[in-house]
Amino acid sequence: MNTTLKTALFVSALLAGACGSKNQEHDHDHEHGHDHEHPAADGSPNQALGEEVMKVHDEVMPRMNDIYKLKEGLKKKLSETGVADDKKKEIEQTITQLDSASDGMMVWMRAFNPQPDSLDEEKTREYLENEMEKVKKVQENIQQAIAKAEAIH
Repeated sequence: MNTTLKTALFVSALLAGACGSKNQEHDHDHEHGHDHEHPAADGSPNQALGEEVMKVHDEVMPRMNDIYKLKEGLKKKLSETGVADDKKKEIEQTITQLDSASDGMMVWMRAFNPQPDSLDEEKTREYLENEMEKVKKVQENIQQAIAKAEAIH
């Protein structure tokens, strides 16, 4: 199996695992009469804020596959003969930007861990507000990287 195919399978498995585990938890909760998509989803004052944070995540997460495909296309372009040095540099910088945007999402997802309001409502609100800023920055970075890659592609 070539390296590109192995990488594609690994990224697909990683993305499926990252998003799939939350869906399985959500399905499990529905079976038992609970509706806890995240800790603040219990009618608490922070529920709407928590849902908005996840909405931003859910809007941008499908673009991770676009990042992978664009990156592979740019790598292919790099290997073509006759590509000018300045164009190669631009392509390499764009690949780096795509990698950085993808890594930003992975880091954010691993770190995202809101606490229930029952522990401290004010701290939960502050946490969710900070996470909203972070996930919006992740979204912006992904959108910019994709736009740049599509312009080259």
